[in-house]
Amino acid sequence: MKNLIEKFSKIEQEISKEKGDFEFFALFLREDAIDKWDIVVAANWIKNNKWEVMQYVAGYVQRSLDVTEIVNISKIVIIDEDNPELPMIQNTFHIEHGAIEIKDYTFFGLSIKQAFIITSASQKQLA
Repeated sequence: MKNLIEKFSKIEQEISKEKGDFEFFALFLREDAIDKWDIVVAANWIKNNKWEVMQYVAGYVQRSLDVTEIVNISKIVIIDEDNPELPMIQNTFHIEHGAIEIKDYTFFGLSIKQAFIITSASQKQLA
């Protein structure tokens, strides 16, 4: 798992350099998912380009992971910047380009068995 998290940290950093900072980038293992991870992202540069961003992130993932790792990814979830829970999460778990592991927590109304937060920072915290 450590190797996978390192790969996702690199993906997050490379996309940040190309597109701009993420306010949130994480992997979530939902309680109801059977070893399938969600890639969860939020950034102010996403705005109305959600479909394009999903394709862009998916392309990075496909180029960066091997087949045995890709099959463990369920989906890409884009969190709206104005989601009221986002600032609370950013204040609780502040990190940039690293990895915090959290177990048995509720994020965005979902029960998450395990999470790896790679970046969680508001635009003010990033400045």
